[in-house]
Amino acid sequence: MQIQGLFKLTATVLLSLSLATAAVAEDKFKNVEIKTIHVGDGIYMLTGQGGNIGLSVGTDGVLLIDDQFAPLTEKIKAAIATFSDQPVRFLLNTHWHPDHTGGNVNMGKTGTVIVAHDNVRKRLAVDNFIEMFGMEAPAMDSTGLPIITFDNTLTFHLNSNEIHISHVSNAHTDGDSIVYFRDANVIHTGDIYFAGMYPFIDTDSGGSTKGVINALQQVLAMSDDKTAIIPGHGPLSNRKNLSAYFDMLKSISSRIRDMIAKQATLEQIQAARPTGEFDDTYGNGFIKNTAFVEMLYKDMSQD
Repeated sequence: MQIQGLFKLTATVLLSLSLATAAVAEDKFKNVEIKTIHVGDGIYMLTGQGGNIGLSVGTDGVLLIDDQFAPLTEKIKAAIATFSDQPVRFLLNTHWHPDHTGGNVNMGKTGTVIVAHDNVRKRLAVDNFIEMFGMEAPAMDSTGLPIITFDNTLTFHLNSNEIHISHVSNAHTDGDSIVYFRDANVIHTGDIYFAGMYPFIDTDSGGSTKGVINALQQVLAMSDDKTAIIPGHGPLSNRKNLSAYFDMLKSISSRIRDMIAKQATLEQIQAARPTGEFDDTYGNGFIKNTAFVEMLYKDMSQD
């Protein structure tokens, strides 16, 4: 009886801890507001907490690009309902990170078809760890895994738009996608572009500085002065904003690469302040200048 009682007590404690953890998680997102920004004909950018969401609504149904965190799913659906009475037909993940895929299971349970690059499914299916933030990302329930995956390109013909999805190799991660609404002249970059802030390049997930620069070149090549650009994080942008960001990343990475070639240590590179003139513009995000320099140094030292 004593052992049985101990088992019951342990089970009760574990259940209480689980419920408390869930309550804390819910409370964290309680005051998050999903805001919508009109980008083009039937195309919107949604912000809340996590990566920026892209949305296409029309007679063919609803396409969602990324879905932030699980506790925000109902708020996101409520925002979508102001534009469409249809359920989310397709969900595209631009990459695997939890702030872009956290709502996958909720969406999958309601019949949404989840689409992503091959590597996104592979990473979501196993336990992951993001060293930069000391964050564990447990394997996702199969309900939230992409059921359609692709290698290089994929095209949706939806809501009077040809929506071209292209994979960019080893950029922010190894599974990044650029989403180009050709008819509307709108591009969702995912996290290859952090508007107004230094980027996070997840080298643990196959990302690289060189890959991000190459990906940004691709976006610049497909855009013009009238293109609306939805970044992975930060405000709605245009080609001029993206070009300045591209120049910043090229300049800083070139400086660091030159110093690495001269056998400079990380401490010496930090002391030289290679981010210098860019800190006022890009240094106020969640990646600070010293962390950014260290990230690039560790990446390019492996070249």
